[in-house]
Amino acid sequence: MKSNPKIIISGGGTGGHIFPAISIAASIRKACPDAELLFVGAAGKMEMEKVPAAGYKIIGLPVAGLRRSLSPSNLLLPFKVLSSLRKARKIIRDFKPDVAVGVGGYASAPLLWAASSMGIPCLIQEQNSYAGLTNRILSRRAKRICTAYEGMEKFFPEQKIILTGNPIRGEIGKTTPESRKEGREFYGLDTEKETVFVVGGSLGCRTLNEVMKTFIENGGDRKPFQVIWQCGKIYKEEIDRFLACHKASNVFCTDFIKRMDLAYAASDIVVSRAGAGTISELCCAGKATIFVPSPMVAEDHQTHNAMALVKKDAAVMVRDAEAREKLMEAVENLVSDGEKIASLERNILGLAKADAAERIADEVIKLIK
Repeated sequence: MKSNPKIIISGGGTGGHIFPAISIAASIRKACPDAELLFVGAAGKMEMEKVPAAGYKIIGLPVAGLRRSLSPSNLLLPFKVLSSLRKARKIIRDFKPDVAVGVGGYASAPLLWAASSMGIPCLIQEQNSYAGLTNRILSRRAKRICTAYEGMEKFFPEQKIILTGNPIRGEIGKTTPESRKEGREFYGLDTEKETVFVVGGSLGCRTLNEVMKTFIENGGDRKPFQVIWQCGKIYKEEIDRFLACHKASNVFCTDFIKRMDLAYAASDIVVSRAGAGTISELCCAGKATIFVPSPMVAEDHQTHNAMALVKKDAAVMVRDAEAREKLMEAVENLVSDGEKIASLERNILGLAKADAAERIADEVIKLIK
């Protein structure tokens, strides 16, 4: 392999794309210390903050997603795509990468399209069990496609597929009695009381926030369990006003979880959206989980992700449209059923692929060679 190989990693938009990308970068750097890494993200998105904080350089593209509601910003989308493609080509000409990696998110498509058209070997990391249209199109030019689920040959050329799993943050692992106690102490909770972790992803989730508000209004502080609640940055002011007027002595609420490893460790069950990265973390942590898939994603891929686990009795699912009526009942039933929790923990842990980042890094290095 050439000395000082250059690698571009593109994608982002949410923590579900950013943290796996950073994990892949760390594994590449560990396997090839002299590699030069450059991230390409979407200008104004959270990767522009999180990637530099992890010690990597990043360049932003002016790309944006299509809004599902009628919005004047949709009229600007074609111009942003063309501008992003031009900038992506310039980045590639200037950086001269040996390989380009796409992890999903707004910036991944223009960067990989430009790279593949300029003869740069490309690797796609497909997180979901139902591949989106963009990755299906890009797969025609990609050299490798790393997936987290079986049966992906219905979307991609079979000879290009490598089942690696999704990368997770390195500190996340199976809960022990010691880590459970540490997690509950870290969040100021009763170390002996059953704990539920409600997390709507890095940006928050209105459905789960509304469920939690109703739970608190209906006397949630009298329940025999406690809650860690991540409400999301964009909802923080609204939730702060709500909590100022309502008693919630058994709820720890925050807009963003910085120590996700300790939040998982503290919890007996997790209530979560069904993003692919989150699912991979929950598998490695071995958590009994109730998924509430987001209906506002392409091809309804979160429902497909969740059902892949539900079919293996490795998780429970409540649909978003039914969450306000059924979710907390499902939580209370599961909290009180130790045998069901133990069964879900065994089954979801059996799906874990803790070495996914290392396996993807190995495929990247093979492409350089």
